[in-house]
Amino acid sequence: MTNEDRRPVWLRGVLDFCLLALLADGEAYGYELARRLEEHGLGTVPGGSLYPALLRREKLGHLRAEWRAGEGGPGRKYYAITPTGRAALEREAVAWRGFAAGVEATITGVAAR
Repeated sequence: MTNEDRRPVWLRGVLDFCLLALLADGEAYGYELARRLEEHGLGTVPGGSLYPALLRREKLGHLRAEWRAGEGGPGRKYYAITPTGRAALEREAVAWRGFAAGVEATITGVAAR
């Protein structure tokens, strides 16, 4: 299995968290978030994964969403992080760093053998 094949599997576990991190920089609409995730090297995120993740966080109160009329095109749904979402992001960032350090220690130890 190539790294490209593994990326969707890895992303599934962190997509919600990554969306909170991106939205901490300011509001954005779905396609823009997908493009930014791809630019960060996380691969292509299909709408069937992106929009359910956004909805999950919206239902938790971590995001608010607002439809806005499009300029010469269809409307867009913009997402913004809430204070509850910022608190969740901070907690999850601490947890992620610990988990990522454990993964790194594991693969470094395996590679050193």
